[in-house]
Amino acid sequence: MDREHIEHLLAINRRFYARLARPFSASRTLHDPALTCVLPHLPAGATVLDIGCGNGRLALLLDRERPGAVYVGVDFIPELIELARAQAHRLATISARFHVADITLPGWNLILSPASFDCVLLLAVLHHLPGFTTRARVLRESATMLKPGGCLILSTWQFLDAPRMRRKIVDWSTEGIRGEELEPGDYLLAWRRGGYGVRYCHLVDQAELERLAAESGLRIRETFRAGGREGNLSLFAVMEGA
Repeated sequence: MDREHIEHLLAINRRFYARLARPFSASRTLHDPALTCVLPHLPAGATVLDIGCGNGRLALLLDRERPGAVYVGVDFIPELIELARAQAHRLATISARFHVADITLPGWNLILSPASFDCVLLLAVLHHLPGFTTRARVLRESATMLKPGGCLILSTWQFLDAPRMRRKIVDWSTEGIRGEELEPGDYLLAWRRGGYGVRYCHLVDQAELERLAAESGLRIRETFRAGGREGNLSLFAVMEGA
């Protein structure tokens, strides 16, 4: 995929999250199984990097369930980071800080110290990154943040498996894009909660997940499904250095 199309798709998602930050944030709860399912991999006192942190809800969950954790959240939408910082005063048992950073730009990880986190998370992030090479680079750069023996946890929506999600697919013509110019597995999904918007999503299935791990020097320790009304909307992978 050429850079022009990558930038167009990224602009669609930036516009969506900036305009609908508040209704999107309100839809993300602490008891969401797509969030709580990562807790077994996060020990008390762990250093955690949450890439694509949104409103920072993982920090609130860690504050309740993993006292002593050190949390860093990164997102490319200033409006979401503002919401995350606004609720940080509720944290009582962990330390947390938040950064605005565009992970689609090479070198974004230089704002942090390498090899300084026990766990790096990219929850519902990779499927919003256009182009396999972009996804592989972001995953590779994220892995540099891991301490020896640390783990990287990611999740990607398996939206074609859910009829209600398939009904959200809209035609590329609504954004002036020809579908044949994109990669197989690229879609636009509509949002109708607290406002209307569309998001770019790519289906990162098991086969692509394995390719991404190989390209990033990571080994898949385990995979599982969780989240959504169906209980299996997202494919999760727990990875470690190869």
